Amino acid sequence: MARKQNDDLLIEDELAAAFLNDDDLTTTEPTASTPAPDENWDENEEELAGQLAVDVYETDEKLVIKARTAGVNKDDLDVSISDGILTISGTLSSGDDASATNWHIQECYWGEFSRTLALPVSVKEDEVEATLKDGVLTITFTKVKTEQAKKIQVL
Repeated sequence: MARKQNDDLLIEDELAAAFLNDDDLTTTEPTASTPAPDENWDENEEELAGQLAVDVYETDEKLVIKARTAGVNKDDLDVSISDGILTISGTLSSGDDASATNWHIQECYWGEFSRTLALPVSVKEDEVEATLKDGVLTITFTKVKTEQAKKIQVL
């Protein structure tokens, strides 16, 4: 049975075992619905930095990057740009949960996060504004104006 006596919650391994049969355990070849395991996967997930989700769009004059950073203090954010590569990194602290003795659900990511992306258009790296408001980091760059191609008359 998947449930331990006197426990109301299923832990992940017990839940998986509840849905597996002996045939699932002996399958060696990946199928379309079960991808091959990643041989570089590290079982110690605490060492892996979370990847920050971003929205990137442009207007006529600006390139805008937005990232949801709710719960992150601006002092815990690091934003840098070099040669058209933007890096946003920081730490999201869960607060004081060291005294927790029995977790029931833990779905939120806490710890270091990072995102590096190549900007899709040329920008003036010295003309940038970064603001953190209501849990959203907004970085706005002024785009470099590209001249329209000039028609050259062939004689």
